[in-house]
Amino acid sequence: MANYIHVPDEAPAVPKIDVTVDESDCRAGALQLMRELRPSWKPSEVKIKFFTDGITNKLLGCYIGAVMQDVVLVRIYGNKTELLVDRENEVKSFRVLHAHRCAPRLYCTFNNGLCYEFLQGTALEPEHIRSQPVFRLIARQLGKYHAIHAHNGWIPQSDLWLKMGKYFTLISQYYKEPEQNDRLSMEVPSPQCLRKELVWLQQSLSLLGSPVVLCHNDLLCKNIIYNRREGSVKFIDYEYAGYNYQAFDIGNHFNEFAGLNEVDYKHYPDQDFQLLWLRSYLEAYKEHKGQGGPVTDREVEILYVQVNKFAFASHFFWGLWALIQAKFSTIDFDFLGYAVLRFNQYFKMKPEATELNLPELKNPTPSSSPLPPALSPIQAALPPHTMIAEGPLEVCVEKS
Repeated sequence: MANYIHVPDEAPAVPKIDVTVDESDCRAGALQLMRELRPSWKPSEVKIKFFTDGITNKLLGCYIGAVMQDVVLVRIYGNKTELLVDRENEVKSFRVLHAHRCAPRLYCTFNNGLCYEFLQGTALEPEHIRSQPVFRLIARQLGKYHAIHAHNGWIPQSDLWLKMGKYFTLISQYYKEPEQNDRLSMEVPSPQCLRKELVWLQQSLSLLGSPVVLCHNDLLCKNIIYNRREGSVKFIDYEYAGYNYQAFDIGNHFNEFAGLNEVDYKHYPDQDFQLLWLRSYLEAYKEHKGQGGPVTDREVEILYVQVNKFAFASHFFWGLWALIQAKFSTIDFDFLGYAVLRFNQYFKMKPEATELNLPELKNPTPSSSPLPPALSPIQAALPPHTMIAEGPLEVCVEKS
């Protein structure tokens, strides 16, 4: 979808610097970048701080002086992440969001990464994102994101199904380590099961009517920076940003209440909390869209159903993602175990999410929504030998 993200003419140009940073010895490459971006800095005075929270890339900050004021962040792409991330799309999203005052400035790209402005504030933890007033700030900021209009009134389309179809074709059925292969066969649903679930998701969720908007798509705690002094939040890391279903972005954020390193889905927000969050979100979304009138209970109820159906789809998305990372990533993280967690939670949430129904109209009219095509985007993205015939789908059971 990169070609469909329009960067405003007034957005600053982003130079490309011909430097490759060695992820095992970052300093030399980082100093080369600083010579271009901060030529007044003496190389001997440049300090480097390594950040350890990310599980996709490596991140470090360059600065001089006793305090971190003017900091240039250097992000080094993880091994084979180009299979998962559209880097052209990332840069365009970064520039669009900066033009709308929703993102820091992107200083440059380089051969295997990019450099951008450091935002002052605190990267949040799971306990912070449900607290007052932080959760309302997050809801309103996301509403602002989602209200960014497409170029010239173009009606965007989500590439969620094509992306998940691509991920499915990239998952490995074999790993180098025998222990990993044992876990894969014992704990991860079979490719046949995953394939059927993938098509069922597309057929079910595409008809919910969730608007397609410019989404962050990876709103975990550490990607939210809270500035207490200003009373504001900003989101960082736009690798997965792009046009997607509004409800996916929100449901994906709710899943992140469980944390990352010590995942506990008991922290998934309950209905009362969600209704408060969603009302704050809709107030900001309608305000930025220029849609008059107060938020109605029915609007909140509709969004609640959409969000909780897409929330369990986000488990499936990141489960596929983690299986790919388990094969290629050099970062010390149990990606295979993370995939097991996400797929288990997917099957645990599925019955309850499936039972949710959109509130009926008081004066119902015939639906104008088209039926799913004979060949869905998911099916079209899969190799010929993985095509699925139309008709009832088998129920897949999670592995314990």
